Amino acid sequence: MSTAPHVLIIVQNLPVPLDRRVWLECQALLARGYRVSVICPKGPGDPARQHIDGVDIYKYTPAPEAEGLLGFVWEFAYSWVRTAWLSLAAWRHRPFDIIQACNPPDTFWFLALLWRIRGVKFIFDHHDLNPELFLSRFGEPTEFGQRLQYRGLSWLERRSFRTAQRITSTNESYKAVAVRRGGRRPDEVTVVRSGPDTKQMRPIYPANPRPADGINLTYLGIMGPQDGVDQVLLVMDELVHRRGLTQVTATLLGFGDCLEDLRKQSTALGLDDHVTFTGRVDRVAIAEHLSRADIGLCPDLKTPLNDLSTMNKTMEYMSYGLPAVSFDLVETRVSGGDTLLYVPSGDIAAFADAVEKLIDDPTLRVALGEKARERVSTQLDWRPQAEAYVAVFDEVSGFSQPGPAVPDDGTKPECDAQGRRYVDLDDAVEFARFLRERRAP
Repeated sequence: MSTAPHVLIIVQNLPVPLDRRVWLECQALLARGYRVSVICPKGPGDPARQHIDGVDIYKYTPAPEAEGLLGFVWEFAYSWVRTAWLSLAAWRHRPFDIIQACNPPDTFWFLALLWRIRGVKFIFDHHDLNPELFLSRFGEPTEFGQRLQYRGLSWLERRSFRTAQRITSTNESYKAVAVRRGGRRPDEVTVVRSGPDTKQMRPIYPANPRPADGINLTYLGIMGPQDGVDQVLLVMDELVHRRGLTQVTATLLGFGDCLEDLRKQSTALGLDDHVTFTGRVDRVAIAEHLSRADIGLCPDLKTPLNDLSTMNKTMEYMSYGLPAVSFDLVETRVSGGDTLLYVPSGDIAAFADAVEKLIDDPTLRVALGEKARERVSTQLDWRPQAEAYVAVFDEVSGFSQPGPAVPDDGTKPECDAQGRRYVDLDDAVEFARFLRERRAP
């Protein structure tokens, strides 16, 4: 293909550029000469059309929050129709050559199949295991309706796998599912981990550091039924009310179906003076909060979905040199290695013990923070993942343009785009001091 291919990326569960993985993918494709458009739901205050950093973004008003089977069917149908309509608008503006659909849900394979009539190819970006999500939320299906739902999800997943020319999976566990359940050859599935761009995602000196005599815990992520954020509140209740650690606060960054219930739970537990819910946060706010925090929290319980999923928050904590505590999950150990403290799933006392151990031992916090930053920047960084990602598109399209998928001018800026000063990671003494105090000198 001599002219630059146009890639249309479809994502339903998050707006763009808030979806970090999808936004990094967009930038990698642009850097290698591709043209990129995105269809996604609107975030609060978003316009219907945006052009950001070279990406054309088409947005629709999301469906109301789903309740029950009929609610989820309506949400999927509504989102599918809105996406299909916007794909026509994107085509009229500039015909596209490749559709990349990100799940959940596993429904856009049919739209890709319709566009195949026009010669459009399909790449499936495998973000979630929907059958495992069902099992994690509802258990093994026993009733007829449950079995029907589970089989439907499994069928949709197979269609996504089998319709795609190529598949990109977030880790080896997901790749194994694509091979085993999807019937794909291993060479048709490429692992593209959702690693952070660690040259951009790095500690700053926070404008609003926590009190010198305090300890701040943080959670970053979606707040859905499977994410275990209620476990954070139980841990805080244990630390504050049973162990008397009244200097401990927690900042919970993110949004989701359970946010209001979590606020109510916090109030019921008497934690409102110790727990802050920020709601939706952007990259600017994330840098501030993860730079001022002392300990990251990974409260995802061991379920069929969580055990095999890569948790982005784990690597984001590591990028900011945050030691973290996690329930013991297979793929979290792959990401975190020996830089996290792991405890048995659901054991609130053990989780609180691990947090208290880090509170009482600043030297351990520094050592784990240093190891975490080293591991994420040398083994989990987005740059090699971006090369693997773009190579899939080069193979499918026949297009190839030299140059890195993540350009690097070799400079080391002292400040970020907001003028906030970066911590000098090459100064080992200063970095260790920062990890201990989480504030400017």
